This record gives sequence, structure tokens and C-alpha cells, in this order.
Amino acid sequence: MSIYDLTVKTRKGEDFALSGLRGKLLLIVNTATGCGFTPQYEALERLYEAYHDRGLEVLDFPCNQFGHQAPGEDEEIHAFCTGKYKTQFDQFKKIDVNGENEDPLFTELKAQAPNDEPVSGLKAKAAMAAITKLSTSFKAPCDIRWNFTKFLVDREGQVVRRLSPIADPMALEDSIRALL
Repeated sequence: MSIYDLTVKTRKGEDFALSGLRGKLLLIVNTATGCGFTPQYEALERLYEAYHDRGLEVLDFPCNQFGHQAPGEDEEIHAFCTGKYKTQFDQFKKIDVNGENEDPLFTELKAQAPNDEPVSGLKAKAAMAAITKLSTSFKAPCDIRWNFTKFLVDREGQVVRRLSPIADPMALEDSIRALL
């Protein structure tokens, strides 16, 4: 199985075959508009603006599984992101990333990269412990812990990095440059 074998839903509910992104570098993120990490949209947009012309695509999947921090309908979420953070990258239909209703894309991403990269520092480790404790859908070791888990997928459709919710998306910039 490859992510290119999968189809996801656009925010308007239309099928979108990921095979159309073959050959692109992908940054796939589960997001929420009411989360303490929501300002990461700024860094996601900076990366998109800097590297989109060279082949980077950012795929934004809102998810309401973590503290119900992605309320609202898909169009409301999109209006918030484009209005407040001026996002230009693709935003897809709200999904589940863990559990019996998890989207097959996230099943595949987690299979390829079952764990977040380790965090360092007492503050980061404490934040991750708190997130893990709060997350009611984090049940299996490979599960997403919280909003804004980031997957960097190379041009062949393989996950090369999985960053935790607390990691700044800009930490991926060197990897993005190298893969482009």
C-alpha cells in the first residue's frame, strides 16, 4: 500500500486521489482551529510560500478528536484559516486520525512512521506527557497524540519524518530543502 493508492475528501466532500500528487513533497498535518498549537498555521504557510513552487504541498486535515478543538463545519474552518492565517494550501474534510473511524491515509502514515521523533528538554517532555494524558483517542503506541502532528512524505510517497504536535513546523525546513 502506498499513500498514492488512497483517496481523501476535499472540504467540499469531493474525492481527491492522492495519486495526483505523485512526485511532490508532502507535509501532511492534522489540525484544529481552537488549539494552543493553532498558531503553527503561520509556519506551515511560510513553508508553503517558500517551497510550493519547487514541489512542496501542505495537506491540512482538520480533526476534532483532541479536546474538541476543531468545531464547526469544513467551510467555517477554512474561512478561519484563510482569514486569520492567510493560508493558501489545500485543506481537506474534517476527519478522525485514530480509532475505528480513522481515515485510511492516517492509518498508512502511522504504519510508515509509528512514532514521533523524540523531544528534548524538560519543558517539551512535560508538554508531551500532558498531551498524552489528555488525549482520549491515543490508545495504541503509533496513534496520533494531539493536533498538529506533522508527517513529511518524500516524492516517492514514503514518510521520512514524523514530528510531534509541539514541534515547530520550521524544524522541517532543512529536510524540505534537501528533499526538493
